[in-house]
Order: sequence, then structure tokens, then C-alpha cells
Amino acid sequence: MKKYTGYLLVGLVSSMTTLGGFYFVNNKENSPLISNAKNSNNGDFELVDYKGNYGYNAPNFVEASNKAVHTVVSIKNYSNQRQQQQQQQFFDPFDFFFGQPEQQQRRQQQQQPDQDQPSGMGSGVIISQDGYIVTNNHVIAGASKIEVTLNNQKSYIAELVGTDPSTDIALLKINDKGLPFTKFVDSDAINVGDWVLAVGNPFGLTSTVTAGIVSAKGRSINILGKNSESPIESFIQTDAAINPGNSGGALTNANGDLIGINTAISSPTGAYSGYGFAVPANLVKKVVEDIKSYGIVQRGYLGIMGFDLSNDDAVKQYNKQYKKNVKSESGVLVTELVSKGSAIDSGIEEGDIIKEVDGKPITNFSNLSFIVGSKRPGDKVALKVRRGNTEKTYTITLKDAKGSTKVRSKADLTPTEILGADFEPLTERQKDSFGINYGVSVKINDNTAKLAQAGVQDDFILLSVNDKEVSSKADIEKVLKNYKGRVSIKFADYYGRIYTKGFTMN
Repeated sequence: MKKYTGYLLVGLVSSMTTLGGFYFVNNKENSPLISNAKNSNNGDFELVDYKGNYGYNAPNFVEASNKAVHTVVSIKNYSNQRQQQQQQQFFDPFDFFFGQPEQQQRRQQQQQPDQDQPSGMGSGVIISQDGYIVTNNHVIAGASKIEVTLNNQKSYIAELVGTDPSTDIALLKINDKGLPFTKFVDSDAINVGDWVLAVGNPFGLTSTVTAGIVSAKGRSINILGKNSESPIESFIQTDAAINPGNSGGALTNANGDLIGINTAISSPTGAYSGYGFAVPANLVKKVVEDIKSYGIVQRGYLGIMGFDLSNDDAVKQYNKQYKKNVKSESGVLVTELVSKGSAIDSGIEEGDIIKEVDGKPITNFSNLSFIVGSKRPGDKVALKVRRGNTEKTYTITLKDAKGSTKVRSKADLTPTEILGADFEPLTERQKDSFGINYGVSVKINDNTAKLAQAGVQDDFILLSVNDKEVSSKADIEKVLKNYKGRVSIKFADYYGRIYTKGFTMN
């Protein structure tokens, strides 16, 4: 009986405590939790108004959200699913070794209709009242049709104006006037800790806004190298929630103005886990201006190879391999110079440490590539380097990747540049293995260009162009010189299977 009496007493005390707490919270006259005082002292605790009277200016994103959501659009990437699945099947070595690709292909053809199907979704940002829209290149890659839906649910078929795989930026155009559009702000001026909003369409949920802060600047996460030989990664990192579907959407400041294009997440699950990355608005603006003016992006190159001296592991490995005594510090160590490049022509030497460009401190290689990559061929930059114990500033005239200081237009591209690949003659072993005496080995350098979109991969063999056999890069250039129509190509994969595909050159 004593035991049960104890249980009863405990229950009674608990009930009284709960009722007392309920009364305490709901008594508007006596509860310090809901008093109008900004701060109320109660013993060792400081209590504040739970309705939001925090005693300081709390952030309010209502106006910024209302402003931003009308400039962010939903993008559907339509591509031929049947063609994509056939390509994936053809190129999967597991199908070759363990399956029956030809039978699986026939089954796939029976299952899929021969028509365009939506294969992906993302976001985009309207940047002008006449319908220019910026998004990520990976959002629209491989699309045969691009559909844009505004916040008011009005839909358009968009024209692809141009792309830049090095920054993962693409420019679209829809035919309308008087559209709401975002304004660019100076992304260099933002600070770590500034409030930001991520606006987009994650998981197909339109007009979604999340808030966070700038977690870091100048981040490189090594994701663009698969699409470009010269990627530029100097991302704004944020903890605002970004998920699949946010790609191409807006990262805005607390006023709702554009500071970046949301591009990637770092996640073990494929969904938000605290790290999102955006291309800075200053770089986006430059890419867009180039595409609109020239049809292609104009980019200056220093013509160097190097690494971050702030990377302790890289410094140790370099010292061990080359028997040097380089110390960790801020800057980029020049390890190799490109022949006839901008740097070597201006007097830069291997072993120089780049400390500043145009007065801006260089902390790492991504920082350096961002600053230089934001310039055009022919632009001059002031490069401060340390050689030994001496610092010196060099004035460098930037060249493009081809070694020219001239600005080029889309019309200046060579046919092989449009194809997005380099070509090497076949070895005797390849000729013997495949039983051919012509063809070229393909080296893809732009995964968004014509050959890659047609399904050609590295080390495939290009056999003919427009029904003419090719054995060298010069053969391809000759066939396609000044050609603007539809191109037919024949190529072989790793296993000798032959494919015929077509595309237009313009």
C-alpha cells in the first residue's frame, strides 16, 4: 500500500506541475514570457517576448521572397528517352559481358514510344524584361526541347542561346515582353555571414524559398572538370537548403537581388545536407554578356599549371617529388608554363609564387582562375609574383586557349571546335583489332558539344563524316569547312559496334 501511495503522490505532483505551467503560460497579465518588455529578469534566466520581440532587428524575408519568386522559372528538359536508353545500354560493359544487348534493345524499343519525353527538371532566372533566362548548363544538356514555366504558370518553348561548360552556365530566350526580372548585384561585395535566400523548384515544388547565410566564398569542389578542360570553380557556399530541382535557380541577398546561380550540393544522399554552392553573379553576368554579344564566351588564360601553397599535403608531395623546400603559405606556385602562353611571354618563370592579380590577393588556384577567367583575350592584368626573396609586378596581356589576343565570335570557331573533340590517327594495333584501315580516335573535350550529344565517347572511332571516310583531323576540317547543314557521322564503340547519327552544325 505504501508503494502505491508513493506512485499516487508522484502522479499528483506531476499533474499539478503541468496545470501550473499551463496557467503560467496562458496568464497574459502575470507571465513574463509574453510581457511587452524587451527583456525581463527572472532569477538567473532572461526571458523575451515569444511573439517576436527579440530586442533587435530580426530578419524578415517576406518582401525579398515576393520579389524573387516572380523572376524564377521552372525548366523542363525534354529529350528522346528511347535514344538515351539505347545509348546507355550500348555503352554499358555489363550489358556486353553479362547481357544480351541486341535483345534488350528490341525490348526497350517496344516499351518506349518514339517521341520526346521529359527527362529532367530544374530552375532558371529571368534576367531581362524581354525574356532572357539564365540557368545551369547541366539542366538543359542533351535537350531536344526546353519548356519554361513562369511563376504565373504560363509556359513557353525556349531557345538555347548559348552555353559555357567551364562555369556550368547556359542562356535561354523566350518570346515575350514586360516580364519581371532580377537585378544583378556585386557578388564580390558579399560577406561570409550575410543572409541569403535560395529560390527554385526542388523536387518539382514550384516557387520554393529557403533561407541561410553565406558559409564561405571561393569554394572549389571539383565537379566541372568532367565537362570542360578549363573549369572555373569559385563558388559561393551557403547553408540555405538546396535540393535537386534547385539547379539554375536564384541565390539572392536579403533584398531579393541576384548574387548567384544555385548549381550544386555536397551530400552523401543526393539531397540537402547543409552545403549548397552557387556560381557568383559577377561571373554569370560576364558569361551572359559574352554569349549575347559574341555567341561564345571570351576567356583569358595565363597559360600556367600550378597548385595552392595553402594545401599542406600538396606542398609535402611537391617537396618530396622534386626535392624542394617550399613552405605552405597563401598563393599559387607556378609549376609549368604553356609554350607561347600569356605568362611565359611576359617573363613569368617556373617556381614563381603568384600573390596578387590587379591588387586582389590570391589565396588559391580557384581564386586565381576566377579572376583571370573573368577577363577577355587582349585584357591586361597586373600580376604580382614572388621569386625567391623578391617581389615583382608583371603586366600581362591575356591570350585565349588558342594563343590569340583577339576576341572571337561563333563564326570563327573551327569545325572540330564545334564538334567538341580532338582527333588522333589510329594506331596499327587499333586497325588490326577492328579490321579497318581508316578512322580517327576521338578525345572529347566538351561534353555538351555535338559529338558528345550524339553519343560519341572518349576513344570511340569516328569512321566517316557525311559519308566520307576520315583518317585525320584535317580530313574532318576539310569535309565540314563552311558547312552549315545536317551532318551525318558513322562511328564505332569499344566493341566494334557501328552507329550512324546526325546533327546540325549551327
